[in-house]
Amino acid sequence: MIATGGKTIYGAKIGMLLLESRFPRVRGDGGNARTWPFPMLYEVVPKATPSRVVRDDPRELLPEFLAAARRLVAMGADGITTNCGFLVLLQNELANACDVPVASSSLLQVPWVQSLLPSSKKVGILTISEGTLTHAHLRAAGVAEDTPIGGTEHGEEFYRVIINDEDRLDVPRAAEDILRAGRALCEAHPNIGAIVLECTNMGPYTSHLSAALGIPVYDFYSFVSWFHTGLSPRRFVSAVIADPSST
Repeated sequence: MIATGGKTIYGAKIGMLLLESRFPRVRGDGGNARTWPFPMLYEVVPKATPSRVVRDDPRELLPEFLAAARRLVAMGADGITTNCGFLVLLQNELANACDVPVASSSLLQVPWVQSLLPSSKKVGILTISEGTLTHAHLRAAGVAEDTPIGGTEHGEEFYRVIINDEDRLDVPRAAEDILRAGRALCEAHPNIGAIVLECTNMGPYTSHLSAALGIPVYDFYSFVSWFHTGLSPRRFVSAVIADPSST
C-alpha cells in the first residue's frame, strides 16, 4: 500500500469557522467538539464577535472569513461550515473561494423541511434574533419571505449571554427562553408543522423543544450530520460488487 499526502491533518472531513467568543458552549452546541460523532476542525475568525455577526452585517468581515476558510481547506477540510446561521449571507462567496462544498447555515434546511410537510403546514424558523434576521438572509438561504419567524431576544438568559459574550450561562433558564419562544411562535402560527433552529447554540435544547411542541425540530446538528454523510458516506460492503442487484 502506498500512502499519499497533501494535507496537514487527516481524518477530519469538515472545518468549522468559529466566531471569536468566550461564552459557554454546552454539549450540543456546534462549537463544542464533543457534540460531534466525527472529528471536526476549527478555525476562529478574528473580529467576528457574536454581536457583530448577528446585529451588524457579517459581509463587512468577508476577507477574514475567506482567509480562515482557506486555512481550514489547507489543513485538510473537505467541506466548510460555520457556527452562526446569520453567515448564510456569505454562502456563495465562501463556496466560490474554497473550491469545496460549503454548508454555511442551518437555514439552508428550511426549503427541504417545507417540502416534507403537507401543503396546509408551514415550517417555522426559531432564531436568536428575529429583529435582525432580514429578507436578505432568507433569500440567501432560498427561504420564502413569508416564513414564520420567532426569536429569543425577549428572553432573560440565552440571547443576552450569547450576544454579549458573557462567560456564565444558566442552562435551565436558557432552555426556558427557547421553549417560551418556540411556544409563542407556534401559538402565533398554528399551521406550523416543523421548526428549523437558525442558531448553532440552540442544539442542546432541540429535543426538549420538539417534545414540548409535539412537532419535528431540525437544527445545526441535523444539518452538519447530513453534510458529513455526503463527504464520508457509510460503507456497507468491503469490495465493489459487480452486480448490485444480486445482493
